[in-house]
Amino acid sequence: MSSYSPTAFTLAKQRYAQIGIDVENAILQLDQLPISVHCWQGDDVKGFEHAESALTGGIQATGNYPGKARTVTELRQDLEKAFSLIPGPKRLNLHANYLDSESPVERDKLEPKHFSSWVTWAKRNDVGLDFNPTCFSHPLSADGFTLAHSDPHIRQFWIDHCKACRRISAYFGEQLGTPSVMNIWVPDGMKDLTVDKFAPRQRLMDALDEILSEKLNPKHHIDAVESKLFGIGAESYTVGSNEFYLGYATSRQTALTLDAGHFHPTEVISDKISTALLYVPRLLLHVSRPVRWDSDHVVLLDDETQAIANEIVRHQWFEKINIGLDFFDASINRIAAWVIGTRNTKKALLRALLEPTEQLRQAEVERNYTHRLAWLEEIKSLPWQAIWEEWCHRQNVPVDASWLNDIEQYEQQVLSQR
Repeated sequence: MSSYSPTAFTLAKQRYAQIGIDVENAILQLDQLPISVHCWQGDDVKGFEHAESALTGGIQATGNYPGKARTVTELRQDLEKAFSLIPGPKRLNLHANYLDSESPVERDKLEPKHFSSWVTWAKRNDVGLDFNPTCFSHPLSADGFTLAHSDPHIRQFWIDHCKACRRISAYFGEQLGTPSVMNIWVPDGMKDLTVDKFAPRQRLMDALDEILSEKLNPKHHIDAVESKLFGIGAESYTVGSNEFYLGYATSRQTALTLDAGHFHPTEVISDKISTALLYVPRLLLHVSRPVRWDSDHVVLLDDETQAIANEIVRHQWFEKINIGLDFFDASINRIAAWVIGTRNTKKALLRALLEPTEQLRQAEVERNYTHRLAWLEEIKSLPWQAIWEEWCHRQNVPVDASWLNDIEQYEQQVLSQR
């Protein structure tokens, strides 16, 4: 039975008005904030190049929950089910290994035509598309290096792959009327002690410069680069470190990607947003949940997710920050994972939009830290849930956990048949 109550919304709206919050305006802003949902949760990052391709590059999906997508058609079907249970605007974040081709295509030969059916699907479902080169799970990435490889032929292969991906990304943006953010992440690094840390970074910098040398319309395509602290098989040295990519994005004025799991266990990306935006024009956020390491658990409505949303909303950085998700949990229903993680991210954004930010900021300016702390705590118990349920009701999606009924029915009728 649904928990939706118009009366609860009316009372909540009045309560927020008492502290100067226009609930309808908050909902209107939430209607304009898309989340880029990652395709790779649906099939454990396998993609559709080869039926038996193995994950490499430190990528791991743990669990064997039945019913994962095996084809492009099944993945789209699962995405549509997830999207039907998530309120508000969505985007889809694709990796290059999710091409739709009847015959094998080498990664440096990818073309827009290999993703044209995704554009057709995106138009039908009214979603934007984002993109990623797939610089892992390939014979030429087997020794742990791609764009920083010492072999010029292997390095050129990956350069050409990323160039091809940029053209595909620009094609997405041109066709869909919304710029595609293309994120470059490579697994390059070493497992143990590294003597020459400089040369690989010089090669990576030069390779990125060559990739970005082709000028593309920023109305169609946005370049982003992503750092990582370490990876499985690259525990001692990661070429694309935080310092490397912060410097690169600053000097080349690309977007910088901050992934919640790509830093030390006690580091958070919410605190990095305000610093990075002093130097780079745009951020791409990969909202995830690390547990002791970059383990990509389903996003919770926890302190860090809320802190990320607060940073975006408090400074109205809606035009400078793109929000994407990045987790892959194969121990639970994969569609439910999408729904839980995306709804939680949107809940955090709503709560941030319902914050009396100006009142809090004024208290801070006046050094009235007692007032600031008291209100930061008080707003946690304000009736934001009633606002969330009203928004879901308007969006024609389940307002509460009743969406699980849809998932369970879909599992019985579709997933269990695979």
